[in-house]
Amino acid sequence: MKFKFVFLVVLLLCTGCYSETNNNNELINNVIEINTEEKPSITTSKVENLPTGSWQAEVSFPDWKGYVDDTLAMNSMYSFNGYEDQGKLYLTIPVSIKSFDLFINNHSIDTSSIKNGIYEIDFSNISKNGMNTIQVSNIEFEKSSEEKITVNIPFPQVIEGTLEEVGFKKSPFDLVSDIIEADIRNGFSSAQLAVIKDGKLVYQNAWGLLNSYNQDGSHVEDGIEVTNDTLYDLASVTKMFSTAYAIQYLIDEGKINLNDKIVDLLGNEFVDNTLEIKFASWKDKYPGFSTIKKWKSELTILDVLMHQAGFPDSGHYHNEYFDTVNQKLVNDVKNVLFVSNATKEKTLKEGICKTPLIYEPGTKTMYSDIDYMLLGLIVEKVTDKDLNTFLKETFWEPMQLNHITYNPLKNGFKKNDCAATELNGNTRDGLVDFPNVRTYTLQGEVHDEEAYYMMEGVSGHAGLFANATDLAKLASIMLTGGYGNNKFFTKNTRDLFIAPQARGPATYGIGWWREADDKRVWYFGTQSPESSIGHQGWTGTFAMIDFENNLVVVYLTNSINNPIVDTSSIDTANDFAGRYYTSSTIGFVPQIIYMGLGSDESDLNSALTSLKKDFVVEKQKFIENKEAKNGKKYDENHPIKKALKALEEIAN
Repeated sequence: MKFKFVFLVVLLLCTGCYSETNNNNELINNVIEINTEEKPSITTSKVENLPTGSWQAEVSFPDWKGYVDDTLAMNSMYSFNGYEDQGKLYLTIPVSIKSFDLFINNHSIDTSSIKNGIYEIDFSNISKNGMNTIQVSNIEFEKSSEEKITVNIPFPQVIEGTLEEVGFKKSPFDLVSDIIEADIRNGFSSAQLAVIKDGKLVYQNAWGLLNSYNQDGSHVEDGIEVTNDTLYDLASVTKMFSTAYAIQYLIDEGKINLNDKIVDLLGNEFVDNTLEIKFASWKDKYPGFSTIKKWKSELTILDVLMHQAGFPDSGHYHNEYFDTVNQKLVNDVKNVLFVSNATKEKTLKEGICKTPLIYEPGTKTMYSDIDYMLLGLIVEKVTDKDLNTFLKETFWEPMQLNHITYNPLKNGFKKNDCAATELNGNTRDGLVDFPNVRTYTLQGEVHDEEAYYMMEGVSGHAGLFANATDLAKLASIMLTGGYGNNKFFTKNTRDLFIAPQARGPATYGIGWWREADDKRVWYFGTQSPESSIGHQGWTGTFAMIDFENNLVVVYLTNSINNPIVDTSSIDTANDFAGRYYTSSTIGFVPQIIYMGLGSDESDLNSALTSLKKDFVVEKQKFIENKEAKNGKKYDENHPIKKALKALEEIAN
């Protein structure tokens, strides 16, 4: 706490300040303000044992680097990641140490009572966002000794906080909430938002109903409301926080290498089982079956992670009717890659292993679910555990995350713990049909067809469920590399995965989507740094990580929990009503909340007021453009017009 002492110093001015025409001495009163700061409270306590786990750092003084050269100060100091208002470290002092000096962020710590033993030091009152530094110097020994002082430094965690503490203004968050609430009044389903900044959970909120529509498309009026604990089907967000996380971890553990060949991990059947399918996209440039098999034999983990392996976007292994050659959903062409009565093992052998490549690996980036189905199976083979078990034991349990899982209904959750997705199973309101297709409203079961029908609900490309808060905490370890006494990734591996790749577009790291100079503004907005990463999921989910601002934003919706707008043709099978609302555009959330970071309140309110008017104008222009393109006007009951009405409500 700071104290201000004000001293009134009255100076009698003599020489040069005395006026002979004035019988009174002239007094000049000077107010001098002196600020002093009470020494921060730093708690030191002796403990019996060093906590178990892995560490952000374990360094020993003197000479922590292990060698001596002319970088003289280096061996007395070590820097590590931290956040304000949290921070602990552990000192192990051998009996031979007589005395030493200890500084954290240049604050002197009293070491007079720190003798032989293990000590926990709580320095949360002087911790900083970003780099923190410990200095152990002037070590004196009782006698000549090679013993050292060992310092163990945990990783920062996520603690409770407020928007104001981290420099956010509240009004942009209010606007986001107003938009979502207006959309829900006009037909949108539900949403959930969690924001972590500087290691603090500063915002979480939930809107809407668990299930917003009956199967006939009529709106549910008095349903059960979602909460901050509600689980959402993450869809392709699974790819990053399941498969990519697992592979980043296994690389640091030395269990796999990015250059490992898939055929070496799965066996020759990965190539030998390949079918010859002359995809229509080859046109007159078909390279020949032997070449395709050769390419497939050379595929590496890196190729597959980067979506540059050559696989189609999906095998549609679950659907007996799919035009594989033309990669088109139809109801009267047999799918040559169809796998009946599937198990994971059968899907691998009779589906993925049989699938030929649709382009030469490394020549383009084509987003593919097959890629991450394959990688998930590799993780399971390497770890000898299914993904759910491996991730639970490696990440979720150590981080005490209780609202994240595959197959919620088989892992302690009930239907009403989960937000519903499609109203009529996987039928798209009757437009799609295949053997054993689900026809009931999906709630607590993964929506993705390949994950459900082919991978037993646990896949590397989809299937993960979570609430926004737990997913945000999980995402936060990309900023730090670990959590508490748990190390997950080295900085080198993390940086490798998030950097733009030389052989691919700047919008991709290794699997991670990158903002990359406004190339993904639909997801990240225009104000996020170009190094921001994240991923989107087909059900209406999104997670982003901003390294420059120590910021995580997780926005989850179930935008496909709506009727299909046009059921006249199979070509409109994915025309969900929920897709038309502002709340489904994902990027509107970061676009608005960044406005509240370090802004002046009066200027901010004016900017938000003006922006709300632009929302209406831009939506009107968007509607006019679509009407001109389609050659018809939308009636007032169309969700695009309801979305406009919602924006007009918040603008007025």
